[in-house]
Amino acid sequence: MHLIDIIFRARRLAMLAAAAVWAGLPPAVAADYAQREEVRAFVAAMADKHGFDAGALTRLFQQAQFQPGVIKAIMPPRDTKVRSWRVYRSRFLDEARIGGGLSFWDDHAAALQEARRTFGIPQEIIVAIIGVETIYGRTTGGFQTLSALATLAFDYPPRAELFRTELEELLLLARDTRMEATQFYGSFAGALGLPQFLPSSYRRYAVDFDGDGRVDLSGSPADAIGSVAHFLQRHGWRTGGRIALRAKAAPERLAALADGSVAPRYSSTDLAQHGIVAASDVAEDETVALIDLVTPDAPTEYWFGFQNFYVLTRYNRSSFYAMAVFQLAQALVEERAARLARY
Repeated sequence: MHLIDIIFRARRLAMLAAAAVWAGLPPAVAADYAQREEVRAFVAAMADKHGFDAGALTRLFQQAQFQPGVIKAIMPPRDTKVRSWRVYRSRFLDEARIGGGLSFWDDHAAALQEARRTFGIPQEIIVAIIGVETIYGRTTGGFQTLSALATLAFDYPPRAELFRTELEELLLLARDTRMEATQFYGSFAGALGLPQFLPSSYRRYAVDFDGDGRVDLSGSPADAIGSVAHFLQRHGWRTGGRIALRAKAAPERLAALADGSVAPRYSSTDLAQHGIVAASDVAEDETVALIDLVTPDAPTEYWFGFQNFYVLTRYNRSSFYAMAVFQLAQALVEERAARLARY
């Protein structure tokens, strides 16, 4: 190795070490991933479990880079604030997602109609998810997925197990699609394409919906549309079923049932026993969750979440997220109908 190369490598390692310290991590994270004991163990496991060439994987991990920006993005803010439904909602029910959603709907009407026929998912729900996730492909993320997942798998202990699984899935996805693992780019957490599928979801639920013989969630809106619909169907979407209904009762009665769970478990009888007025709108064979959407210094909103609301939380395990998708979908339907009425 030439002297200039030695100097350059030393400077690079020093910069990575400084970034690690800034991110609150030990300087060891700056080491070459391929040289680290836990990465070598991961490589050996991939070779044993999936038949990968250990040498090729070692060379691949020589290309992975520690990403301090990934650690910064995933860590909770130091000045944690109380969550606000109104603030959260305002981020997603805006002109970029409503106006952009109508354009996306018009541009891809045939694929959306086919997804509705094939999987039973309302068109507006598919559009809303892609809108919430990436503003219809505008913000899919610029992190190299291999480096992002390596950073989280080996240098973020709180969720290392999850991200080692996603790193495993990325390598399998690259092999399945005959792509180089270094070619994937997405969010800081490894999510890919217009619908922001993690590699595990990509492998399980992504579909070739435009019929070109390959799945491309970044370049094919049709594939993204079909894949979102397939994901929801596989997670138990009930075609024609309701998503959410505003609950009406004394706040103290609603608060007694809202325990943070999004899984439907209250029957109409349960609700009636608590004096909840809208219980008559819940069929005897249906169960609901009671969803509380909290805004500091404002009355809490309470909603019944049906099975389809629960399915939306399988995409992102947050009641705020599911409600934002639901309300954006409603806004898209209303604005689309208003525009059609004007012409």
